[in-house]
Amino acid sequence: MPVMSVRFWGVRGSIPCPGPETLRYGGNTSCIEVLCGDQQLIFDAGSGIRRLGGACLERGLRDFEIFLTHTHLDHIIGLPFFAPAFEAKNHMRIYAGHLQPETPLRYVLSSMMQDPIFPIGVDQFRAEADFVEFTPGTILTPYQGITIRTAALNHPNGATGYRVDYQGRSVCIITDTEHSLEAPDQRILDLIEGSDMMIYDSTYSDEEYTRHVGWGHSTWQEGIRLAQQANVRKMVVFHHDPNHDDDKMDAIASAAEAMRSGSTVAREGMILYL
Repeated sequence: MPVMSVRFWGVRGSIPCPGPETLRYGGNTSCIEVLCGDQQLIFDAGSGIRRLGGACLERGLRDFEIFLTHTHLDHIIGLPFFAPAFEAKNHMRIYAGHLQPETPLRYVLSSMMQDPIFPIGVDQFRAEADFVEFTPGTILTPYQGITIRTAALNHPNGATGYRVDYQGRSVCIITDTEHSLEAPDQRILDLIEGSDMMIYDSTYSDEEYTRHVGWGHSTWQEGIRLAQQANVRKMVVFHHDPNHDDDKMDAIASAAEAMRSGSTVAREGMILYL
């Protein structure tokens, strides 16, 4: 039996992009569900979390641990549509590691969910909601036996990378981050070293990146280079550019496999087992 599983509910970056040209890979923004045995962890609350919320209600889940990589709109836009947030018997803990000490997490989410932007506020969540803030480098233990290591990422306004370790298996979620052309990011290398899987910000190709320096994103080739250097078993291409249609994503999948066998491009609905 697999020790862990990873399901992708949203794989895009920047903005949802539904349509006939994104059917195979999906158009929802970032949301990843990690199961460690029976315990669920959610990473990011992009538009993909809406469908996850419906699935959670069907499963009868009551407790939710939601880890935000950061609070740019594409990573939190689905939270107001997360149905379990409006069930009185539920409990949510929402984590962020990039805001302290300047801005409280509750304030940031409330700023999105208020007039005249949105009609339903955070105060109207019926579930009990805790807002947990930490500094990068903190080790989190949401459930017994599950360890989550954290690290700061290079992104405008800050972002946090996560590594989940459970019963000898590990998965790393590294998005959104911009690499340097001078040297690999040692913080990322330290976090992902020897892990079973890395899900990495692959918004651009190396060629495209030269036109987007300073925008806060990386490339699928850099992800593979980091995976090779840190002895990561499996690299997963993630946070797809909304302008990359299914045919473009097919080409990236073939090129990534050619560069490092076993590399995978995340698709909405895909489940990977560890």
